[in-house]
Amino acid sequence: MIQRLLVANRGEIARRVFATCRRLGIETVAVHSDADASLPHVAEADHAVRLPGSSPADTYLRVDLVVEAAQRSGADAVHPGYGFLSENADLARAVLDAGLTWVGPPPEAIEAMGDKVRAKEIAEKAGVPVLSAPSDPTEVDLPLLVKASAGGGGRGMRVVRTLDRLESEIGAARAEAESAFGDGTVFVEPYVEAGRHVEVQVLATADRALALGTRDCSVQRRHQKVVEEAPAPGLPAATEAAMCEAAERLACDIGYRGAGTVEFLYDPAADRWFFLEMNTRLQVEHPVTELVQDVDLVELQLSVAEGHIPDVERRSANGHAIEVRLYAEDATYTPQSGALVTFDLPSDVEFGPLAGSGVRVDSGFASGDEVSTFYDAMLAKVMAWAPTREQAVRMLVAALRRARIHGVVTNRDHLVEILSDLVFVAGDMTTTWLESRPISAESPGDSTRRDRAKLVAGALMLAATDAERRTVQRGVPAAWRNVVSQPQRTTFEGHDPVEWWGTRDGFAVEGVTVLEVSPTRARLEVDGVAGRWDGLVDVDQRTGAREVWVDGAAGSVRLREVPRFTDPADAVATGSLLAPMPGTVVKVVAEVGATVSAGEAVLVLEAMKMQHTVTAPHDGTVTEINVEPGAQVASGEVLAVVDTEHTEEHA
Repeated sequence: MIQRLLVANRGEIARRVFATCRRLGIETVAVHSDADASLPHVAEADHAVRLPGSSPADTYLRVDLVVEAAQRSGADAVHPGYGFLSENADLARAVLDAGLTWVGPPPEAIEAMGDKVRAKEIAEKAGVPVLSAPSDPTEVDLPLLVKASAGGGGRGMRVVRTLDRLESEIGAARAEAESAFGDGTVFVEPYVEAGRHVEVQVLATADRALALGTRDCSVQRRHQKVVEEAPAPGLPAATEAAMCEAAERLACDIGYRGAGTVEFLYDPAADRWFFLEMNTRLQVEHPVTELVQDVDLVELQLSVAEGHIPDVERRSANGHAIEVRLYAEDATYTPQSGALVTFDLPSDVEFGPLAGSGVRVDSGFASGDEVSTFYDAMLAKVMAWAPTREQAVRMLVAALRRARIHGVVTNRDHLVEILSDLVFVAGDMTTTWLESRPISAESPGDSTRRDRAKLVAGALMLAATDAERRTVQRGVPAAWRNVVSQPQRTTFEGHDPVEWWGTRDGFAVEGVTVLEVSPTRARLEVDGVAGRWDGLVDVDQRTGAREVWVDGAAGSVRLREVPRFTDPADAVATGSLLAPMPGTVVKVVAEVGATVSAGEAVLVLEAMKMQHTVTAPHDGTVTEINVEPGAQVASGEVLAVVDTEHTEEHA
């Protein structure tokens, strides 16, 4: 019987496992890097062990440190979570060799499915349809998919549409896979453009394997899942049954134990499906299965690890559950970092199954926490359960709109757009839909009115903040003048100035009725429609610029104030390549003096386990390279300069 469990992971999944342990009376042990020392999972554990350093390679990917932490803390079992070492057979063996209980499948099963090439061979022998890897990639129809054999989460994956890009994409995939998983092995297979990603949750014991329904994870960007739901919508009953039977057969053939997921690529046009891979761990999206099956998958994992046979049967899904992954990233999917000043996500229950219709949040962060550059950019998973898919979508959209997130740019508004899109509502999404999806249509009038309201709300919150901070004449209304010569002006980057007046009764703005203003809230009426905006005034610690985070029913926006007077020293030269995020320079491609074309790679950054190519903004000559491989850079730092005038001089 497990008494004290160490979770060899961080953030949200560690908290998720701890929640079940608390309910079952099991003591918990957290491990943490230096960058994660103040995160909630560390504070919630009964015991915590520091892993010196911050990079994954120095901490969460060290088998020896994880096992040593378990022994030092008196843990008698280890749960791997997902990511990092969760599918590492060496960790499983080291835990077992140390006399501890491994909450996961046998090392042999991990190895069998961990090599995706070998996994396909095993699946094919088990009678499961597979996509055949070409013996010569140059002689097959395009496009092709380069995929890391030990990969996951979209890392080490590249779509190749022209053969001249094949070699470079294989190299990039190998480098990314080596960095993320310590294994640069890749393979190539045909790429199905309009397929759906459907997976089956399995639970295996010594005497049987049981399928616990399907999930759809087709909404992806850069091969990383964004939205998941259970059951998979619109899947023919016969197809679903065949997938479940194939998953059970495969699990039995490899002697699997515990919870795992078999992933398939489904072609809805032809109603055919192919084996992709088996994840020998708990999936990020496991909560949607918990919500429709009314089970606790972590509890089932622990029960199997203790040698029990859980009393669970295959059954139809109860209702519908949808989950979105809330990332710290901007509109171009670039990861963001910094302090989460406010992180308020409405929910009815934290972790575990829901008792009825409601919203569940699994989060690894809280207000005030720092989002570092060392790990994945996911902040939380927000999910809704309801009797029908339509109701679940509506509840999830409402929950996201009520969220208050300040300090770090997130994909919250993008998630609302996805869930509101008619393609998603109809259940017609494919794995390529999101990245080919056009910008949502919106009437210019509605957009202009909402944008103006956000700008006015932000400007007045700034003014209210200034008034509140005054130490003299506090009784005088903000910006009030006895003789008014001109309006006050507040300018935000990328927007026209907002003009406003300070009056005896408060604030006045042309075309807007100001109902209420404080440093954190504004109620305005525009064109006869009243609305409320919540916000936060903050200061960018790097630049000193003031920012206003404004949240309303139509979305969230970060507004950066343009100071009245600028320091010439803050200006950067035309053609400067700025770091889009904090990170590490992996590779410098171009040299000083080299001639480059627009879009050509100049250097490569790594942040949050992904590699990002920094390209030339225009044709020109590289006149400066200010970094070298291995250098740590801050967001906005000038990495290089591509000068057009220098090119013209040599023409």
